[in-house]
Amino acid sequence: MSQSVFLLNYFANMKALIYVTIFIIFLSSCSSSRKVTAVATTTNAKEIRSTVVIKKKVPAYKVNTGKITPDEVVTYAESLAGIRYTYGGTSISKGFDCSGLVNFVFGHFNIAVPRISWQFTNAGMEVPIADSRRGDIILFSGHDVNSGVVGHLGIIISNEKGNIEFIHSAERGGVMISEMNSYFIPRFVKVNRVFLPDK
Repeated sequence: MSQSVFLLNYFANMKALIYVTIFIIFLSSCSSSRKVTAVATTTNAKEIRSTVVIKKKVPAYKVNTGKITPDEVVTYAESLAGIRYTYGGTSISKGFDCSGLVNFVFGHFNIAVPRISWQFTNAGMEVPIADSRRGDIILFSGHDVNSGVVGHLGIIISNEKGNIEFIHSAERGGVMISEMNSYFIPRFVKVNRVFLPDK
C-alpha cells in the first residue's frame, strides 16, 4: 500500500514539474517579440561615458542617405522586431545578426552601409550620446569588453530626456528594442550620425 502511495506522489510531482517546464519555455519563447532589456536598470545618457579603447584602425566611411529620412529607416527597422538571430544572417527568412540587420534596413532604401560591425567604427560623424537621436547608429564592443573592436551595434529609435532606446539583433531574442543598462553601458563605444545635412 505504501509503495502505491509513493508511486502516486512521484507521478503527481513529475506531472507538476512538466507543467512548470512547459510554462517556462512558453515565457522564454515570447521574449523575442516584446521589448526586452538584459537588466532592468537603465541609466541616463548624460551620465554615460565610453571606457572602451578602440585598438583597430578603421578608415572613415561616408554614408549617403539621399532624401531618405531617419524616421523612414527606423520605422522599417521596428517592423522587423521578433525576427530570429542568425550569425551572419542578412535576411528576413534566415534571420539577422546585428550588422546584418543594420545593413539590411539601410539597404532596403538603397543606402550603402558596411556589412561587418567593426567597419561601422567611423561610419558617419560621431555625436555625444546625450545628443543622439532617431536613426543614429550606436556602437558597442562585443562580449569581450576589452576587445578594442566594435562587435555589436544597433539603430537608435528614441532619446527621451536621456533615456536611450535602440533596435538591434541579439543572440538571445533576435530583433528587439533595448535600453541602455548595466550590460550595454560598459560596452558602449560611441554614437555615429549617418543622416547629415548636405554641405
